[in-house]
Amino acid sequence: MPNQQSMSNEPSIGQPISRLEGYHKVTGTAKYAGEYNAPDLLYGYIVNSSITKGKIKSIDTTEAKKMSGVVEVFTHENRPSTAWFDFQYADMDAPPGTVFKPLKDNDIQYNGQPIALVIAETFEMARYAATKMQIVYEEEEFETDLNASLDLVRKPKKGLASLLKPPPPKPTGDFEKVYQDSFVRVDNHFSHGTEHHNPLEMYASTVIYEGNGKLKIYDKTQGTINSQLYVANVFGLKMKNVQVISPFVGGAFGSGLRPQHQLFMAVMASLALKRHVRVTLDRAQMYLIGHRPPTLQHLKFGADQRGKLNAIYHKAIGETSQFEDYVEIVVNWSNMLYPAENVRLEHEIVPLDVYSPLDMRAPGGSTGMHAIEVTMDEIAYKLQIDPLELRLINYSEIDKSSDKTYSSKELRSCYLQGAEKFGWDKRNPAPRSMRRGHKLVGYGMATGIWDANRIFGRAQAIMTPDGKVEIKSAVTDIGTGTLTIMTQIAADTLGMSIEDITFSYADSKMPFAPIQGGSFTTATIGPAVQNACHALNKKLFKLAKNIKGSVLSSSKLQDVIFKDGFISLKNNLDQKISILEIFQEHGGEAIKTTNSAMPNPLTYGKKAKAVHSAVFVEVEVDEELGTIEVKRAVTAVAAGKIINPKTAESQILGGMIWGISKALHEETILDHQFGRYMNANLAEYHIPVHADIQDLEVLFVDEEDHFVNDLGVKGVGEIGGVGIPPAITNAIFHATGRRIYELPIHFDKLL
Repeated sequence: MPNQQSMSNEPSIGQPISRLEGYHKVTGTAKYAGEYNAPDLLYGYIVNSSITKGKIKSIDTTEAKKMSGVVEVFTHENRPSTAWFDFQYADMDAPPGTVFKPLKDNDIQYNGQPIALVIAETFEMARYAATKMQIVYEEEEFETDLNASLDLVRKPKKGLASLLKPPPPKPTGDFEKVYQDSFVRVDNHFSHGTEHHNPLEMYASTVIYEGNGKLKIYDKTQGTINSQLYVANVFGLKMKNVQVISPFVGGAFGSGLRPQHQLFMAVMASLALKRHVRVTLDRAQMYLIGHRPPTLQHLKFGADQRGKLNAIYHKAIGETSQFEDYVEIVVNWSNMLYPAENVRLEHEIVPLDVYSPLDMRAPGGSTGMHAIEVTMDEIAYKLQIDPLELRLINYSEIDKSSDKTYSSKELRSCYLQGAEKFGWDKRNPAPRSMRRGHKLVGYGMATGIWDANRIFGRAQAIMTPDGKVEIKSAVTDIGTGTLTIMTQIAADTLGMSIEDITFSYADSKMPFAPIQGGSFTTATIGPAVQNACHALNKKLFKLAKNIKGSVLSSSKLQDVIFKDGFISLKNNLDQKISILEIFQEHGGEAIKTTNSAMPNPLTYGKKAKAVHSAVFVEVEVDEELGTIEVKRAVTAVAAGKIINPKTAESQILGGMIWGISKALHEETILDHQFGRYMNANLAEYHIPVHADIQDLEVLFVDEEDHFVNDLGVKGVGEIGGVGIPPAITNAIFHATGRRIYELPIHFDKLL
């Protein structure tokens, strides 16, 4: 059953078109990585270490191997040979250091480390056999507590990841002197705990063994080519013999940016056994593949009597593993928003006996902006200035951290339009001054910012003799609406209806696409699709001109318009040639073109590029019980051209809900006595339910920006979440007069 929404030949960019794959998702016909079947498919279950650090003295698989239906058990003792060099295990999102190699040896580096893989004829048998293995460990002392290990703090190593995650800029001015002389000074320490991604779909890889070193892999990933590169390099296969497919992804939020353990295990078993193999992680194992790191922050802001910032100090200390230096962009944001002259920014890490942290939606941004915007709120109250007015006093069109002008910045409009929509002028500025029955009411606001980047991508356009077009790109769609908006871009560029466009994607054999993350997918692949369609138009136009007696013979490309299956003269629409006629004259052969898109390296770095938001929140706090409810929230966003308001709004709403979760619910607790997460399940890892989410509104502010890319688009995947936690924290202060610097905020902190 096709999508039943209206599809006309009118421009579709800017229209709220429903997701084209929506029918398949809601009816269950969409296939995910763990749902592709093959004859005699084998199932794998990963065995995890029960200690945090030490060595495996012995691992007895005898009883497990004797069980009916068990085919093989892989450990470090019988693991097939793989690549020797560390760089062969790296991926597009790998931080500096040494990538973890499953089953490499008997060393245990973190609790839950994969130490064996049981292969059986059913998943249930593999899982049961895993309980029959006899493992003897030699335990060593370990450290998993960030607060207790600050003596281990150090600067992170630099690597290729620094290109997308630049280190803090060098200090400017004389922070200490100016800070001490400031009219108002704020000195605060912030912290938040560990958070885990928890997408609905758990990680799975189904490997189809095709013989002669050829594999077809259905993988849950945010980058098909990233997984392809990893598999080919690690297992010594030819790139062309590894095909990774991932058309549907049930959420990832950053956890799929790097190849996960099940991919390695499934490929290893498939090649060794020459069989089809599927390996799936269970929910508890999903807590062992990366996380948002717990982070400590120290901020000291100084301002003059007017509220103008003159001194900024922001230091972050984050957790990393013993083998990789994972960092986020936590401290860079303040000087990007607020143009102080005296700035010192620092980011350090503490290596602990945990698995490497992993990018999690708005990595660093949702952490850093919370501390920055709560500190700004405190300055406003100290000076008795409206928090919104304080932001306007410090408003700048320049990213002071780089001394570059923004390519566009409509944050002022976000402030004003968001405040009007929310009713910010009805706020009584005094804390504990607003009530609703026995509940205290608080209003809070905050700013959001996220990078508007783009990188290299490719796309192919193929037009067939029936006038239909297929667009191809290896890009994934992790639920953001990529399929739909790429179809819209192609349709408008070609002057066609979206029902005549097929966007094929998420296959590593298709033209190159990077990992889908960082809010740069639309800005990266959209221009590639646009370029491929422009090139297709050029080919069609050239063929049309060469038709004998063509009405377009003396015209140029800029003289014509592509619309409704015709190429027409702009100044005389009756003078036109049908696309079908062009194919008849061309001999009925399909027309293909593959094109790239990337920023101009000579000019792209000359301006700062960002998406901005203003967030306004109302909370109710029960005066006796301390319970907190977010009653309503408004997010105003400036993100360039909005290709599809419906899918874009969905992204912002999802970010807002996650922001509520970060502020009030989410935290994974480590038992430092055992080095193990205690709440590795959805019963005890608290996330919002329907009752927690009330009135949320999104508005998009008009913003034109053709410097970022020809489409003028900026990503919206991350911006929805960065401003919500501080806005909630500030609203709680307004309601209660209590300033809280730790996330999540639980009711006991208000009692």
